[in-house]
Amino acid sequence: MTLSRATLERRIALALEQAPPGIPILVGACGCGRTTLLRRLADRRRGSAVYLDVERAATTPERFLKALSVAVSAVGRHPEQEAGNARAAYEATLAVLGHATGHAGQPITFLLDEVLELKTFESFPAVRDVLPSLVVALGRSANRFILATRFTSRARRLLVVENGPPILVPVPNLTPLEVAEAIGRTEPSCSDLAPAVHALSDGRPSYFTALCDQLAAMDRAGGGDPVSALVALFAPGGRLASQCAASYELRLHHARGYGALKAIVQILADEEPLTLTEVARRLGRTPGSTRDYLSWLEDVDLVSAEDKRYGLADPLLRLWVRLYCRPSPPSEDDVARETQAYAMTRLAPRGMSSGPGRQPWART
Repeated sequence: MTLSRATLERRIALALEQAPPGIPILVGACGCGRTTLLRRLADRRRGSAVYLDVERAATTPERFLKALSVAVSAVGRHPEQEAGNARAAYEATLAVLGHATGHAGQPITFLLDEVLELKTFESFPAVRDVLPSLVVALGRSANRFILATRFTSRARRLLVVENGPPILVPVPNLTPLEVAEAIGRTEPSCSDLAPAVHALSDGRPSYFTALCDQLAAMDRAGGGDPVSALVALFAPGGRLASQCAASYELRLHHARGYGALKAIVQILADEEPLTLTEVARRLGRTPGSTRDYLSWLEDVDLVSAEDKRYGLADPLLRLWVRLYCRPSPPSEDDVARETQAYAMTRLAPRGMSSGPGRQPWART
C-alpha cells in the first residue's frame, strides 16, 4: 500500500534549501516508513542521487569504500585515493562523500540509510570518532545529505553538527485521516473500519499495511473484522509476530546488558507505567543499576518515560512480548485472549462502541 508523506518531503526539501544546506536526519520506529521515503526521494533525484543502505554495506571500511565508489560512479565522479588499511579507507570514504560531483560538476545528493551503523568501524585499528568526523565532513561539503536511523535517542546524542543541533525529522505515525484516505483508495470495502484499524495499528505504517492486507484477504474469503485480523497476524508465524520479533531482537542486540534488559521489557509488558523504584523491586536489583538498564533501553527507543514512569514505546511490540517472551509458544486461545484485551484498551477509550452489546470493531 503506497502512503503519501508529502509534508515530510516538503520539510526535507526546506532543510536542503537552507544556506548553508541543512542535513535532515529521518528518525522513527521500525516500520515507520523511513526507508520507503528515502528510496522515493532517491528515485525523484535519479541521475544526481546516491542511495546507500549502510546497515548492509558497512562490513569493513575497505569494502564500504568500494560499495560507495561503485554507487557514485553511476552518477558522477569522485576523488581516487589509496586505501591500504582501515583508517585510510575511512578517510577516503569521507573524501568521496565530501568531494564527489555529478558528471557535469553539479552536487550529488547522498541518502544514507541507517547511518549510525558506520560507528561499527571503530572496532578496526586506528579508526576513532567516526560519527563526529563524518558530521564535520558532511557539513563542509557542497553536496546534499539526507540521513536516516531507527535510533532517535542516539541520533540526537551522536549526530551533532558544527552549527547547532541536527535537523531531526521524525517520521510520524499516520493520522486517522491519512489512514481513512489510504484505505479508501486501495480497500474501499473496508473504509468503515478505518477508525478501528488506526487505533489497533497505532498509526504505524507497517502495522497498518499488514492489518489492511489481512483484512482484504479475509474479506475475499468471506469477511472478517480488525481484531480477528490482528489475531491472525500475531499467531505463530504470523506477519506481525515475525515483524515484532525482528524489531525486539534488533534493538536489544544494539543495547548493553542484554539479559537484564529482556527482564525489564517483560516486566513493563506485564504492567505499565512503572516508576524506577517499582521496576527495581520487580527486577530484584538496586535502583542505581536499574536506572542504568532503563537508560540503555531508552537509548534504543524500546522504553519511554513520562513523569518518571516507564513504559514500552510500541504498544504492539508490548503485545508481542506478552505472547512470545515465555517458555513455550502461545496457544490459539492465548493469542485470541491477549489480542482481544489489547483491542479493548485501544478501542474502548475512543468511544467507538455504539451501544450495549456492540463491539467497537464490528461492522454495521
